[in-house]
Amino acid sequence: MKFAEFEAGQVIEAGPYQLTEQELLAFATAYDPQWFHTDPEAAAHGPFAGLIASGWHTCGIAMRLVADKALAGSESFASPGLKYVKWPNPVRPGDALRLKATVIATRRSEKKKWLGILDWRWELFNQHGAPVLDLEATSLFRLGEPA
Repeated sequence: MKFAEFEAGQVIEAGPYQLTEQELLAFATAYDPQWFHTDPEAAAHGPFAGLIASGWHTCGIAMRLVADKALAGSESFASPGLKYVKWPNPVRPGDALRLKATVIATRRSEKKKWLGILDWRWELFNQHGAPVLDLEATSLFRLGEPA
C-alpha cells in the first residue's frame, strides 16, 4: 500500500499464519534459547504446560504479515521504534495467528516535507480469538527527495 492509502481508523487484516513446532524450536534455538522455548519435556512441566514461542518470534510473525499485506510496494523505509509491546497470552505450536492492524494517525513531517509518518497498532490473535501480541509502531515513508 502507498502512504496515501492509509487513513486514521482503517483496519488491515492478514493471516492466518500457522506456527509449526519445528519453526518455533528453530527460532528459539537461534535467538531466545530459554528452556520453555527449546525443551519440550521441561516445558511440559513448566508454568505454561508446554512449549511457547518467544515473544520476539511473535513480533517477527506480525512483521511478516504486515510486510506482505501492507508494506510491500510502498514507500516504507524504516521505523524509529515502538511505543509499547505486550504479549498477553502465549503462542504455542500449531497456533494459527491472525493480524489486525489499526491505523491511528498519518501525517507529513513539518521539517522534512518528503517524510510520511504512520502510527498504527498491531494485534495478533490465535485461532481461539485470544490476543497474543499488542504493539504500537511508527513507520516512516519516503514521499519524495530530501531537500
